[in-house]
Amino acid sequence: MNHLNVQRKWLIPLCFFCSVLILSSCGKASNINNPSANSSNNENTQTHKLTIMLDWYPNAVHSFLYAAERNGYFKEEGLDVEIQMPSDSNDALKLVAANKIDLALSYQPQVLMARGENIPVRSIAAIVRHPLNHLMVPQTGDIHSPKDLTGKQIGYSSIPLYEAMIRTMIQNDGGDPNTSKLIDVGFDLIPAISTGQVDAIMGGFINHEQLILEKEGHPVHSFNPTDYGVPDYYELVLVASDQGLKNSQSSFKKFLTAITKGQKFVEDNPEKALNLLLAHEDATSPLDQQIEKKSLEILLPLMNAGDQEFGYQEPASWEEVRQWLSDNDLLSTDIKAEDAFINL
Repeated sequence: MNHLNVQRKWLIPLCFFCSVLILSSCGKASNINNPSANSSNNENTQTHKLTIMLDWYPNAVHSFLYAAERNGYFKEEGLDVEIQMPSDSNDALKLVAANKIDLALSYQPQVLMARGENIPVRSIAAIVRHPLNHLMVPQTGDIHSPKDLTGKQIGYSSIPLYEAMIRTMIQNDGGDPNTSKLIDVGFDLIPAISTGQVDAIMGGFINHEQLILEKEGHPVHSFNPTDYGVPDYYELVLVASDQGLKNSQSSFKKFLTAITKGQKFVEDNPEKALNLLLAHEDATSPLDQQIEKKSLEILLPLMNAGDQEFGYQEPASWEEVRQWLSDNDLLSTDIKAEDAFINL
């Protein structure tokens, strides 16, 4: 989507200028008595077009965006925001880097790894502040912690980051990750574990796959990676390009103001926010209202920044994740954490 700049137009009648030049008080009086003059002045607000690409199809985690759109928070900030869904989950960062879209939702480790590949993107806000991606095993099994996966089969979607998480968790728990067999199941994580094809999965989210498995009669136990040596990373972040930050930083600040209001609305009105989300569900990916309601309940505390503003990013978090990625040979040592994020 091409970036559209709408030029600012001052629609002030010539007679108004004449009135001001003659007598400012008369000019004020003419405004009071002439509603059309006031209407013209109200149109003197620049509207800036922004595009944002989701990380996936619309679901509970995106409620703050639709709340900001529906309640007019973007409009209040002078923004015309277009929310797009990716055709491929890997598209967003590439399109932002190429300045084809303005903003995208992605993941903290991926932003750092993108910087390592000379892809000029930077996070401007932490949306989900803790991992949603947990290691999952059937509840009715003999696996009680990651070390029990020594020698077992683990399904994942062939992502190096997930391999590193699995190794870290098993080793940190006292097991031997070298004896575990990693099986690429693509995106078929749910059938892989529900049919017993694998003993565990990595890549399933506690607010989605775990809820679906439970609903389908296959409850799982999930292990939080942060309990087993993986840094407490931001699961979802808002990303812009370096060039975009140079050109549109003021608009991005306005965007953050609007989504902060949107998130506050979601926190105060979860049912209403859920209804706004359901109105935007994608036809190819219909939403289960019960699943999304539970998902939102899980998400809200994980999106809360406490005493800080919604979206605030801790420098220490970026450094810890950078160091862990480097230790696991996923990132060059010359990549600096401070280059991968900015608090606007």
